[in-house]
Amino acid sequence: MRLRNITGSRETIGESIFVVHEPKEQKGKWRQLFGNEGPVHIEIGMGKGQFIYGLAARNPQINYVGIEKYSSVLLRAVQKMEAKPLTNLKLIRMEAEEIEEVFDIHEVDKIYLNFSDPWPKDRHAKRRLPSEAFLRRYDTILKPQGDLEFKTDNRDLFDFAVEQLEPAGWRADVITYDLHSDPQLMEGNIMTEYEEKFSSMGNPICKYIIRR
Repeated sequence: MRLRNITGSRETIGESIFVVHEPKEQKGKWRQLFGNEGPVHIEIGMGKGQFIYGLAARNPQINYVGIEKYSSVLLRAVQKMEAKPLTNLKLIRMEAEEIEEVFDIHEVDKIYLNFSDPWPKDRHAKRRLPSEAFLRRYDTILKPQGDLEFKTDNRDLFDFAVEQLEPAGWRADVITYDLHSDPQLMEGNIMTEYEEKFSSMGNPICKYIIRR
């Protein structure tokens, strides 16, 4: 997907009070930043922020951190926060590969991945967020009892993600290839922008919930 650069987006993000500008300095201190001892949930590759903003609005007792590497996309999440701020949501512009430099061992209670870049070429497999390489990173920062949820409409990426679980030492609590046809899993489901778009086109949405 080609992203359109938005003039001034980097500057706006750099000045925003809703963005953590030196996230590596918060390693091991995220609850201190939020000012409470609540759980910390993160979304890696949050896009425009519709999903994590909706979660944070619904669950004020949970601390959320949204991570996005593209300024022009993160800008939309900043605008949501400007329109209606939430005290339990922080935003970061960063590369996902740096996740272990930002969160300490077992500091995170839950991880969300939604409609991640499929990186379709085989040589880029390690860049895929549900790859074995990334699962090992998540294993470091996620609490032993924590879990990870992944949604996508890309069946090839989902099949790849499922294949990565065993070699990485993870197991699936839930696997579905048609999320929207499962009333139990859809209860409380918050759709991302992509989920709304692709499901409206008739594309089935795949989802898993995994843990070690």
